[in-house]
Amino acid sequence: MRQFLLPLLGALACGLLVPALAQVPDAGAYRRHALSRSGDALRGKAFFNDERLLCAHCHSVDGSSSKAGPDLFAAGDAFGRRDLIESVLKPSATIAPGYGAVIVQTKAGTAFQGTLKQKNDEGVQIMGVDGKLVSIAAADIKEQSGLTVSLMPEGLHVQLTTGEFTDLIEYLTTLKQAEATLASDRGMPLEIPVLAKPVTVRPFFAKEFKLPRGRAESGLTSLRAIPGSPGVFMLLHQGGTIWQVTKTATGEESVVFANLSEVVFSERGPNGLLDVAFHPKFRENRRYYLFYQTLEEGEVVTRIVEKKFGAGSNADSGEPPRVILKIASVAEDHSGGCLEFGPDGFLYLVMGDTGPHHDPNGHAQNLDLLLGKVMRIDVDREEDGRPYAIPPDNPFVGKSGVRPEIWAYGFRNPWRFSFDRRTGDLWLADVGQDRLEEVAIVRRGENHGWNVFEGFEPFSSQYRKEDRTFTRPVFAYRRKFGNSITGGHVYRGSGNPSFQGVYVFADYTSKIIFGITLENGVLKTARQIGVAPQRIVSFCEDEAGELYVVGYEGMISRIDFSGAHFE
Repeated sequence: MRQFLLPLLGALACGLLVPALAQVPDAGAYRRHALSRSGDALRGKAFFNDERLLCAHCHSVDGSSSKAGPDLFAAGDAFGRRDLIESVLKPSATIAPGYGAVIVQTKAGTAFQGTLKQKNDEGVQIMGVDGKLVSIAAADIKEQSGLTVSLMPEGLHVQLTTGEFTDLIEYLTTLKQAEATLASDRGMPLEIPVLAKPVTVRPFFAKEFKLPRGRAESGLTSLRAIPGSPGVFMLLHQGGTIWQVTKTATGEESVVFANLSEVVFSERGPNGLLDVAFHPKFRENRRYYLFYQTLEEGEVVTRIVEKKFGAGSNADSGEPPRVILKIASVAEDHSGGCLEFGPDGFLYLVMGDTGPHHDPNGHAQNLDLLLGKVMRIDVDREEDGRPYAIPPDNPFVGKSGVRPEIWAYGFRNPWRFSFDRRTGDLWLADVGQDRLEEVAIVRRGENHGWNVFEGFEPFSSQYRKEDRTFTRPVFAYRRKFGNSITGGHVYRGSGNPSFQGVYVFADYTSKIIFGITLENGVLKTARQIGVAPQRIVSFCEDEAGELYVVGYEGMISRIDFSGAHFE
């Protein structure tokens, strides 16, 4: 999902050499001024285009993503004022996935630094702060490595007075999508009303689960209820730590179940320990499955591994993991992040296109790759030299040039999916490129469209090319409501009948929780049903159907539906 899930604006990647200035106010003064006062957007636009700052050299504002930094055409839709302020004051604190700097060293001894625009068998293309695209042939590359710092150095704000800084922030808040650019059918509402009686999001664990910051921001990623153990959960941290947390009527207890920090790679992009799933016969075989990234010979690789609980059930067995699947990334981003056993007993998992932005190589449409796909495998059998088997009813079994693991394709970065426990429907949230985030119900063999049209969002009204039909989302929301969708669950709890059958999900950046319902497969109702205290990275459903929210910064909350009404 950007960092997470799904991208934060993070680095305004302006290239700037900051002179030493005497008696410059500290960052706190700029922050306080911009938060407590309005600025002049017209003057702010002039500062954005000022040659001193070079912001306009690094950022397009027309949706073209044609420069080295993130396109800011919808910055005011996607981010709140405080987020925009922090992005300028602390450019390396949270770098937008896909916009981390890379260094390419050639065999001739030349080094190039910029953001990655293309990478394939022929070589790479990177763009520096000067806006020039540099192509480097694969045969000429000695080494390529990523950086954990932004192309924009610290100190942009010292070029401005506090008032001028506030003007710049004011301009950024005005950068929003025009209503005319958005489809206004039932699946893409221009407005999503707030419930008159919203849900309450209450802390569930007294403790917040945090670890010291490393070279990159990291946090919680997943919470799962352990089957057959009411009140016992497995909690994952991006850096590789797994806790087992037990909640009782009188308190809670947490222990470190396993520490995989020496194996997991989480220094750049939305990578790390991302999810866990339990075998359908977990109570008998104690088998569980992890989804995480490693760094192998300088390349980011996603691993799906099988492990076992120890005899005492509060620690891993210590046995070596069985590697089920390894999938190499291209540009370190959009690695998916979810796996879950379906009602049919098979393991489903997702991978994103892995970048670069706009999927220029068409990974998600290439059926010879597992990138940008939903996969379905049988982990209880081995077949044809693989540590898993292919279910015989997978849609592409026996087709030449097609990976038989594929269940559906055409996804950008599917961060979370879940199954409706009553209908068996697979609900999936796919993180959008620039304009929209989408929710889809995914079925056998479907093509969800990313990225068929160059420079064109797959969420639009065009669904056909070369006689292929693309599956449209059941719901999409624009950046006005946030930036980086976090998939959730269809509510099947017993506490509030008005929410029965409502798909509950959220946005990572805005912390807004949404609820939608369908009628005959078409969006019927969409509502903002509540707000969480921290950035929402995942949901958890316990065996009773109650829902929990995972805050990236360490807080686990429970959604209290009792005082709300969905209408």
